[in-house]
Amino acid sequence: MERERTKYFFMAENEISNLKPQNVWHHFYELTLIPRPTGHMKEVTKFLMDFGKSLDLETFQDRAGNVLIRKPASKGFEGKQTVILQAHLDMVPQKNSDTIHDFTKDPIDAYIDGENVRARSTTLGADNGIGVAMIMAVLEDKSLQHPPIEALFTVDEEGGMNGAFSLKKGLLDGTLMLNLDSEQEGELCVGCAGGADVNATIQYKDDTEIAAGDVAFRVNLKGLKGGHSGAQIHLGRANAIKLINRFLKDAIRNYEARLSSIQGGSLRNAIPREAFAVITIPEQLSEDLIDLVKEYEDLFNEEYRGIEEGIIFEAEKVKLPKSLIPVEIQDDIVNAIEGCPNGVMSMLADFPGVVESSVNLAAVTSAKGKIEVKLMVRSSCESRKEWVCSSVESVFLLAGAKVEISGDYPGWQPNIDSELLHTMEKVYFEKFERRPIISVIHAGLECGIIQSNMGHKVDIVSFGPTIKGAHSPDESVEIESVENTYDYLISVLEQIG
Repeated sequence: MERERTKYFFMAENEISNLKPQNVWHHFYELTLIPRPTGHMKEVTKFLMDFGKSLDLETFQDRAGNVLIRKPASKGFEGKQTVILQAHLDMVPQKNSDTIHDFTKDPIDAYIDGENVRARSTTLGADNGIGVAMIMAVLEDKSLQHPPIEALFTVDEEGGMNGAFSLKKGLLDGTLMLNLDSEQEGELCVGCAGGADVNATIQYKDDTEIAAGDVAFRVNLKGLKGGHSGAQIHLGRANAIKLINRFLKDAIRNYEARLSSIQGGSLRNAIPREAFAVITIPEQLSEDLIDLVKEYEDLFNEEYRGIEEGIIFEAEKVKLPKSLIPVEIQDDIVNAIEGCPNGVMSMLADFPGVVESSVNLAAVTSAKGKIEVKLMVRSSCESRKEWVCSSVESVFLLAGAKVEISGDYPGWQPNIDSELLHTMEKVYFEKFERRPIISVIHAGLECGIIQSNMGHKVDIVSFGPTIKGAHSPDESVEIESVENTYDYLISVLEQIG
């Protein structure tokens, strides 16, 4: 079996590494073999440190784990402004519930699917591995013409922008920065939303007895698309926690159901794709419960027709749990989740179609006498971010929860008069004979944080190839867009500074 697996990965390497540009795809494939979920950065930072030193370039790692590699200017470009090329090293670890994969140990099973590269049943890590690979290709190519380069590879972006927050003033000299963490080829991003985490906790005594004659069922909600809680929140995709909670409220109110446990979602920046709950119910109502689950499956699929594809909601009989969540706590948490805002809260007036503020009800878990709910609030407007956080806080305070707001980070304010932006627009038009789209995105980028930590003025633009389904197992990167983006990056380096 191991031999077959090795043979399979060798074939995948040959296929992916032969894509153009080969140097970019070779580095990207190497990254898919290195486990690098948020919080597990040791192996991938060592990989980048070894890479920089192998090129005889100045290579440095700060106390947070960020890696900085400096490449001197090409001959004749010494007098130009230093350019920072920036991408983050971690990836979002999402998989389908029936997939066996340990993101801290196992390589990503990447493959070519028509015009895209994907991974089998897990996130691919093109967010932001393809940006890292492009920067690596620039660093090693001695034939390129470019200004002095500072290649900054940040850690733990997906888990709270920790690497960017930890940057010390004076570490970077660059006055221009190209962030390679955008996900639509042909767009130049000049602003993004800030964010904050809202965490609600309810404690209870896990000692409630189960009524005689009750049986237990585990209800499983699966098959949702999920996705990036910033870039895809406006698509109206279903939130698995909200859906299963809707069913639970009905089952508790009308079918004498009792809640033993609930679990849904995992990461604050991913729309929950799956949710599960264990409930008890009088045995004589078992068939009614199964019928109710089927009714909700049909209802969910009808309501999300054209948005979701095949929502699966099923019930399976299981052994009785040891205990239940007390009635008053059960009712409080179900009502709080039902009433909690989720999705788009406001839109940007200056950029039609772009979300200004949103909230993602990201995760819920119950275990050992404690229920935890995690949410992520995003907004381009600081006052509205505070308002949405306050709204969510109020809902859970009414339920008797302890609420903490943390991880607050600033947005990146657009600079439409940017000289760097004007140059990049000009280069794009000359290269592709069409004008790029100038955008502000609702997803969080490290640009605003890095800018505030620099200690001097820096002009920033973000761009990248087309990545779809980021933060979900549907993630893919468009092959042609990688080639176009890398060619564009090289052309930009030749003309800026």
